Amino acid sequence: MLRIMRLAVGFVLGLAFLATVSPAQAGTAQATPGEAVAVRVLRYDASRAAEFRSAIDQAAQVWNSSVTGVRLVAGSPADFVVYADYGWPRAQPTSLGRGTVWMGRQATSEGHNPLRIATHEIGHILGLPDRRTGLCSDLMSGASAGTGCTNPYPNATEKAQVERNFGGFTPLVDFGRVYVNSPEALAR
Repeated sequence: MLRIMRLAVGFVLGLAFLATVSPAQAGTAQATPGEAVAVRVLRYDASRAAEFRSAIDQAAQVWNSSVTGVRLVAGSPADFVVYADYGWPRAQPTSLGRGTVWMGRQATSEGHNPLRIATHEIGHILGLPDRRTGLCSDLMSGASAGTGCTNPYPNATEKAQVERNFGGFTPLVDFGRVYVNSPEALAR
């Protein structure tokens, strides 16, 4: 009888602990200085990205060298899939780290840099919204920076936001929305 009571108390205490941990915290390790933090690995499938495959792989490496809370690797089953088509580049994040990217040929035919496009669109999957600042130093300014901008690197603010997103904060991106950074969208 005493053993059953101990098990019951242990079970209740365990449930009480779990109730105090939010879903965002549950998969995220909080580190103290010198302690390792769990990295969230996201797999991507660029097998349908045609001529943009190497740009997607390079963009993954840009993000891997820029943030520590998430790591992008090619693999299956994929968290996000990349396609090539003839439209404008766009992304539809469905949840943090998941969704679809379309590498539209229209932007590259107009002179936009494929690596910058790929890194920008993956930024949406990582929880970043468009920021149409027109600054080349802002990765999420996208096409507003013009065709002369080839910078594929997120700035310090963008890096910090991705780290916060994967650290349990609510991302600024609207899940389910298709982010299109076309000239028509820029005019709005």
